[in-house]
Amino acid sequence: MAMLGQSSFRRILLSRILVLSIPILLLGVGVTFRKARTSLLYTARQNLAESAIRKADDIQASIQSLQTNLETASRTSILQAGQPEAIQTYLNQLSADLPTEIHCLQLIDWQTGNITATTCGNQPLLSKADLPWATQQSELNADSFYLSTLPSKPATPDAQAEPSNESTQSDQAELSTELDLLIGTPVYDQNGQLRYTLAAQSVLTQRESGKPGSLLGYTTIIDQDGVFLAHPLPSRVGQNIKDGTDADRFENIINNVQRGDDPDVRHIFSFVGDEEEWLAGYSPIQISISPTEDRTWTVLAVTRLDNALHGLEDIKRILVILTTGLLAAHLLAMLYMARDLALPIEQLGKYARHIHKRDPLQRAPKNFRIRELNHLAEVLDNMVRRLEERAKELEAAWQEAEAANQLKSEFLANTSHELRTPLNAIIGCIRLVRDDCCDSPEEEVEFLDRADEAAIHLLKIINDLLDIAKIEAGTLSLSIELIDLRQILQEVVDLQSMQIHEKGLRLSVPEMSEPILVRSDPAKLKQVLLNVIYNAIKFTDQGSITIDTRIETAVNSVQTSQFNGHRTVETPVNPEAWVIISVHDTGIGIDPTQQHKLFRPFVMVDGTTTRKFEGTGLGLAISRNLIELMGGSITLHSAGVGQGTTVEIALSIATIQPPAAAIAGSDTQEPASKTITEHPVVR
Repeated sequence: MAMLGQSSFRRILLSRILVLSIPILLLGVGVTFRKARTSLLYTARQNLAESAIRKADDIQASIQSLQTNLETASRTSILQAGQPEAIQTYLNQLSADLPTEIHCLQLIDWQTGNITATTCGNQPLLSKADLPWATQQSELNADSFYLSTLPSKPATPDAQAEPSNESTQSDQAELSTELDLLIGTPVYDQNGQLRYTLAAQSVLTQRESGKPGSLLGYTTIIDQDGVFLAHPLPSRVGQNIKDGTDADRFENIINNVQRGDDPDVRHIFSFVGDEEEWLAGYSPIQISISPTEDRTWTVLAVTRLDNALHGLEDIKRILVILTTGLLAAHLLAMLYMARDLALPIEQLGKYARHIHKRDPLQRAPKNFRIRELNHLAEVLDNMVRRLEERAKELEAAWQEAEAANQLKSEFLANTSHELRTPLNAIIGCIRLVRDDCCDSPEEEVEFLDRADEAAIHLLKIINDLLDIAKIEAGTLSLSIELIDLRQILQEVVDLQSMQIHEKGLRLSVPEMSEPILVRSDPAKLKQVLLNVIYNAIKFTDQGSITIDTRIETAVNSVQTSQFNGHRTVETPVNPEAWVIISVHDTGIGIDPTQQHKLFRPFVMVDGTTTRKFEGTGLGLAISRNLIELMGGSITLHSAGVGQGTTVEIALSIATIQPPAAAIAGSDTQEPASKTITEHPVVR
């Protein structure tokens, strides 16, 4: 009975979830579709308005260019001289050179009205009565012109008939707009008397694409009187907007243009005789048809609404597919949840009893219909997972301990080898002197010098071991002083110059004329520089060692460094400049994959006792810790094996400020140095 009731409750719960989720899903799809349509329509309106502005600018520029070229041509000496043959040749050349398409170019005698020269038929383009200067001859000037559009009369009733929907829709992709212009300008002879009229018939043609998705739009031009000057359908040219079905919408556009409103977009129906909805962006232009008269034309960029919303169909299909998929997935999820997912409680007990024998990938049974059992399964599973993770952590720690033990063993073997070598040299040299095996006092001194060098080398190894032990314990002390870097660097170079000379290497040292003041421990800084230059000499058999310094500026900051979890050290506040000490050698180089290991204690690229180069692997680790304790940094870079190595040490340049007590007139002085003592952190 209980199981039946629980199953019934589950089915009721799942059915209610399904009933609530499907309307929300459909509502979201509807809102998404609505938002997509609004965005596409807004984009189309913006593009059509901008297209209308561009079309208006292009038409105005073309007309002005044509007027300017004709006025310039009217002032040429060829036309003023009146030689028919020369004029005919000039008109033919001018017709080809004008920036717009020229159908006809004529030079008409002003007095007789006869054609003096023409590039087309014998019918004059303009008569004397058409020209504004026929009644204003006393006011003639060289800048007079006349502009008209063709046809100048309304189309015949037969031509006014709208094409059928079928032909209109099939030819929309091939629609084009032509604006026929008739321009005239007076030509004066060399005595300043009006002699000719230069007339030109030009056609501004714009072929537009009616393909879906195109937002360029078809070009339509309307005069301020409401007459179509250009239209994708030639039959509409010369008609008034009042003769069409969208007269009120076109009148609204003309009224907005007359009021000086900004370019905008309007919806138009039956633009080319069909029943489709169109979008029309419009923009006004001012056209001068004579020196004393301007006309306002309205330029429209028109496209079908379904072309503007072309991508909406794809979005609709995607939404339909997505909705269907989500509904199917939802139904499958419901069926999956509705089936019997509850496992008997004995399975959970069985899992607990055989947990030590289970497969490592096996997890506790879950997804019971009772929430408390699911929580219990999660707790049990989490407990088992934590135990497994702890076991893995212990195993990883054991492996790390094994690796550390191996590294320590390797270090002890290397260190014992490094210790035995100078000890054997010391013992051998002293015994030779003690047993009087030398042939001369000079040979005794030579053996004693060798013993002294071996003892110094042995002392260096022991000091490195003591330093790394103090660093690990956090008890290394530094005596910070204001020192001149030039002096420390010169002392280090003097100590290493003999060894460089013995190996036949070239040494390049910068000439530093100005002091470079830094706050550091002079002894420890010298130790770091000696380690770096000694490594450069040791790993370079031929070539050169270059030591260089440069000054770099840095953003003011406080740098905090933590070493091995023992202590935290802060660098000086607000460092403004840094000195970079660069030591570059042409030695054996280092594999880039091994470079990150070199600043670790006890680590060497070749850690075997049979390696070619001696050393304990502590030099760079000690150098890094000392430099960072002094507020600096050390980096190493090598392009690869056999390509040399570059080590750079960065220290902040000290800023000298007068003591505050001195400013106040006190005798108190700032101490010249200070000691920083690090103490281990209790863990």
